[in-house]
Amino acid sequence: MRRIAAGLAVAALVVGFTTTGTASADTGTARPDCGYTATPEEPAARPVSIPRDPWFTKGKVLVKVKTNQGDIPLVLDRAKAACTAHSFIHLAHRGFYNQTECHRLTAYPTLQVLQCGDPSNTGEGGPGYKYKDELPTDLQPAPNDPTGQRRIYPRGTLAMANAGPDTNGSQFFLVQSDSILRPNYSVFGQILPEGLKTLDKIAAGGIAGENPLDGRPNVKSELKWVLPLGI
Repeated sequence: MRRIAAGLAVAALVVGFTTTGTASADTGTARPDCGYTATPEEPAARPVSIPRDPWFTKGKVLVKVKTNQGDIPLVLDRAKAACTAHSFIHLAHRGFYNQTECHRLTAYPTLQVLQCGDPSNTGEGGPGYKYKDELPTDLQPAPNDPTGQRRIYPRGTLAMANAGPDTNGSQFFLVQSDSILRPNYSVFGQILPEGLKTLDKIAAGGIAGENPLDGRPNVKSELKWVLPLGI
């Protein structure tokens, strides 16, 4: 299962965006080597092709996400994570995320996120490929962390779930409240204010099952469709 390990907790940050993109071919820079690789041991939860390395490595892309609980608009940042943003757009354009449930909600003091992106709705599914990490280097250190390694993933962060180094696939998580993690999860965008309201609504519904801190959302949370307004 693609898990996000909890750590320690703290305070919030806000976001802004533009919707421009610049092709690396135009700037003379090389296309990134994303390492998109088939995973026959973990076949795709829904048929989809493997992307090629992206041409676009700069600019931001607005993504409209319609859920049964409200809209969650996202802004992808190619400069932070070109390979991750490209994979997400690739999957979205092919309907991979449409009609899928967000299968995990957490409410730990140090980890409050909604995890989505698995058409199998089990926490095990992916797109049948993996690719390299694009780990954040600008996150603030977590206070009172004796190891000095944990960082603050601020409220509104959009990041990838994984099963270890360089195992990114389709599952991603939306940070509802500042969360403390080792910087092992690629950050590739932010949630706009309207989306945070929807996320708060889902979180307020609580968690189903015996564990009130980690499990399936009590309020069914389905991605109706995911539409990038750009390539």
